[in-house]
Amino acid sequence: MLIGGAVTVGAGAAMFHEELGRLWWRVPGIDKQRTNGEVDHTGAQWIAASEANLRYADRPADFTVDRIVVHVTEGSYATAVRVFRDPLHAAAAHYVIRGKDGHIAQMARELDVAFHAGNREYNERSIGIEHEGFVDKPETLTDVMYRSSARLAADICARYGIPVDRKHIIGHNEVPGATHTDPGRHWDWDKYMRLVRAAAKKRAKSAAS
Repeated sequence: MLIGGAVTVGAGAAMFHEELGRLWWRVPGIDKQRTNGEVDHTGAQWIAASEANLRYADRPADFTVDRIVVHVTEGSYATAVRVFRDPLHAAAAHYVIRGKDGHIAQMARELDVAFHAGNREYNERSIGIEHEGFVDKPETLTDVMYRSSARLAADICARYGIPVDRKHIIGHNEVPGATHTDPGRHWDWDKYMRLVRAAAKKRAKSAAS
C-alpha cells in the first residue's frame, strides 16, 4: 500500500506540475499576447492542434530553440491534421506539409512546446515539421514537399539563429530515446540540406537588399 500510495502521489504531483506548466503564461504580467490565426511562417495555413497536444510557452524567452526535428507522417496529410486536433492523440507537430503541392499547415505556434519528439527536452528546444508520406515509399516524398520544407526550415533557422547543419536539423529517429524510425532511409538528407542552405542564402540576400 505504501508503494502504491507513493506512486499515486508522485503521479498526482507530476500532473499538477504539468498543469502549472500549461497555465503559467496566463498569470497577470506574464500573459503572452496572441492573435487568433496568426502564423510564424508566411503562407502557412493556421489549423490549431488540440491544446492537449502541446504546452503553452514563451519560446525562446523560456526555452532556447536550437533544433528542427524532421518527421514523416506514415499517413495522409488529412489524417495528420485530424489526429493533431484530437485531444486523445497526445502529440502534435508545429507544421504539417502536404505532398502533392507543398502546402503548409501550422498547427502550433513556434513559441509553444508541441509534443512531437517523444523527449521532453527535445520538445522544449525544437520545432517539429511533419511531411506527408511513408518511410517505405520514396515516391511519396515529393520534390515540391522537399522544397517547401526547405524554405520553412531556412526561415526557422534564421529566426532563432540555428546553424544549417545536420547537428541542428535532425530526424525523429535521431532524438535521444527515439522509438520511431522516421523520416526513414529514403529521406534524402543530402538533397534536403542542399535545399535548406540555398533557401537560407536566398533569404539572407533578400533581407540585405
